Amino acid sequence: MRPNLYQAIYPARVAHVDLENAYVLVSLEELADLADHEPSAVERHWAEYIAKRRVHQPAFRGMVLKAYDTQCTVCRFKHAELLDAAHITADSEATGDAVVTNGMAMCKIHHAAYDRDFLGVTPDYTIKINTDLLNEVDGPMLKHGLQEMHNLQIQPPVRSSERPSKERLAARFAAFSAR
Repeated sequence: MRPNLYQAIYPARVAHVDLENAYVLVSLEELADLADHEPSAVERHWAEYIAKRRVHQPAFRGMVLKAYDTQCTVCRFKHAELLDAAHITADSEATGDAVVTNGMAMCKIHHAAYDRDFLGVTPDYTIKINTDLLNEVDGPMLKHGLQEMHNLQIQPPVRSSERPSKERLAARFAAFSAR
């Protein structure tokens, strides 16, 4: 667009890598089949980058998983390495405190569905699935992993002081319902 200001155009692919002269050729042609693309030596290398992560995240996750007895509140899955601490009020919001009552233990699929408003939780702990998703026909993960969860209850922590905040759930569910 002008020196040092570029606009990305998709699809694009690396068509040629010239290591000796330190340049790459990018092709903007339609790719007939990405499966036929052989990655170049450069594409196969690892790149390092700096990522921002809130310092409290590991402690928040630990507190939430402990409160939920290391199981997904939606499906009861119990493998800690596949569980997350899902925020009710987003961590990026000013009121997105790292407290147990602002979190729910969820497996990776339910956490992603919750964050993208495919799954909601009412203030009385009822699971709701997005109407479009309920009407969709797909494979067993959709049917058993999401659609069958509709109208079931989450499994909240035993201690009432660790249960999800009904106020936070109400605000989050209102946003889910508005979509």
